[in-house]
Amino acid sequence: MTQTTAYPPNLALPPAARPGDPLTAVDTPALVLDLDAFERNLDRLQAAAGAAGVALRPHAKAHKCPAIALAQLRRGAVGICCQKVSEALPFLAAGIADIHVSNEVVGAAKADLLARMARQGRFSVCVDHPAQVAALAEATARHGSALAVFVEVDIGQGRCGVPDAPAVLRLLDALAAHPQLRFGGLQAYQGGVQHVRRQADRRDAAQRAAARAGEVVAALAQAGVACPTVTGGGTGSVEFDLASGVYTELQPGSYVFMDGDYGRNDASSAWRFEHSLFLACTVMSVGDGTRVIVDAGLKSLAVDSGLPTVWHAGAESPQLVYAAANDEHGIVRCRDAAAPRPELGAQLLLVPGHCDPTLNLHDDIVALRGGIVEAIWPVAARGLSR
Repeated sequence: MTQTTAYPPNLALPPAARPGDPLTAVDTPALVLDLDAFERNLDRLQAAAGAAGVALRPHAKAHKCPAIALAQLRRGAVGICCQKVSEALPFLAAGIADIHVSNEVVGAAKADLLARMARQGRFSVCVDHPAQVAALAEATARHGSALAVFVEVDIGQGRCGVPDAPAVLRLLDALAAHPQLRFGGLQAYQGGVQHVRRQADRRDAAQRAAARAGEVVAALAQAGVACPTVTGGGTGSVEFDLASGVYTELQPGSYVFMDGDYGRNDASSAWRFEHSLFLACTVMSVGDGTRVIVDAGLKSLAVDSGLPTVWHAGAESPQLVYAAANDEHGIVRCRDAAAPRPELGAQLLLVPGHCDPTLNLHDDIVALRGGIVEAIWPVAARGLSR
């Protein structure tokens, strides 16, 4: 869990905003969430998953925020994913009891924590090596808990996972010796597909990935092994994953916010989720008149997927360009040298290039409806990467 800092008496850091404040009163830099757009994103994908008969298990690594996970569960999600064992702790504490750790776990401390958490909820985890099975078996036996175990299959990502059905069967043999470890199914994720820009190319890549997963499922069936769940997919491929006939459960995460990277994907209007997450920042200097400087840089924004874009009147600004990021400064320029620039003290909204690591830089999300603060949501799993 995140630690609370002890401040000197009478000098506690005030919140960035309070319910009832207007957006313009939010102290910056601060993550702000447009609740109307956010809720439309949740409703759209949940309805599509329900219509396709596919379970939705959204990935919490995108937001690290129990309030968001609870909103997804209220709409019909079957549970959530976490990418690390420690990341699951605040979600379990919030009463979310069905959590899939969509990753391999190595290390006695991690296996021990997972086994202890599994006494309080329904947990599942991935494996791709017999040694991982042995460690999970030892920890769960010691704590009297049980886990569903998913064998991860490499369907083109070239990262974790076993290559084929014979390798899956070898891991099932290892699982069979431990009754507290139940075969849950296959984890099949191809992250590279998510960011293929052209819709037709992304469709073809998603179909190839799903076909590889389907081949493993069919080979297991021929060997007499039923695969109860095939879980995977993501925001960029969800429309194709829902139609694949292979996935029984999908794990998109970024669809709740959309970010600059996903926004650059070519998508039909039916599958273009709305930008709902922004970083509010303030013009702190007007420089020499050729630029303005905002108070949001590398310590407020992840730039691994590109610099943020400036948002204005419901769209990317046609004039303002976030041109460079320093530790605590961002340089914003105008495309038209003669265009008026924001004044000192003006508030700007930025669309982060990559939402997941950006969330990990912030303690809270300021949730707004109609430009008025409705709630402050803690990013409770911030920094929990063990």
